[in-house]
Amino acid sequence: MITQAQLSKILPNNRETAEWTPVLNQTMEEFDIVRNLDRIAAFVAQIAHESAELTRVRESLKYTKAETICRTWPKRFPTPADAEPYVSTTGVANGRDRALANRVYNGKLGNVPGSDDGWTFRGRGLIQITGRSNYREVGEALGLPGLEQQPELLEQKTQAARSAGYFWKSRGLNALADDFSDDNDDADFEKITIAINGATKGLAERRAYWIKARQTLGLSVIRS
Repeated sequence: MITQAQLSKILPNNRETAEWTPVLNQTMEEFDIVRNLDRIAAFVAQIAHESAELTRVRESLKYTKAETICRTWPKRFPTPADAEPYVSTTGVANGRDRALANRVYNGKLGNVPGSDDGWTFRGRGLIQITGRSNYREVGEALGLPGLEQQPELLEQKTQAARSAGYFWKSRGLNALADDFSDDNDDADFEKITIAINGATKGLAERRAYWIKARQTLGLSVIRS
């Protein structure tokens, strides 16, 4: 288990660690993450990056610069001119974030082309569950049959954490987080990142959280 003091040290920008600590411990117990501290450190590090230290449980698609959209989805937006129609004006609800979600997510992940699925099933939870098919899978696994009709349930602390725990265990990430004498822990952590992100985006920050979590939990220096 992790204590509130430990969680606060790992996530200094979170002001709700008293509420999050029991939620995370329950989730880590449910999905066998508490078996050892190596799993806990890797899990907390990854969700710290994915959720901005547990402060963001819903994906924001408000981008104020076309260049940022291009960097995020280079194949869909090869030039700033392609991305410009989806740039949101700060503080103005102009619907461009919704249009962007439907543009980048529809036609995959079980989302119906030409629908509002991209927006409805945008990333939620501590490991951003995205897409109708993934919401359906998570809903069935967590005993939330109405999740497709109420996707915002993943914004609740308990379900945000449980959805991350389910994803973690179901994708075999517990085994990757385990420490063995003949493996490369740093390489395994990179594999965990790819399983979550699809690439290695944010790897440096994820690794920094990991190191901090390991130190806070009294674990040894990472082998590479």
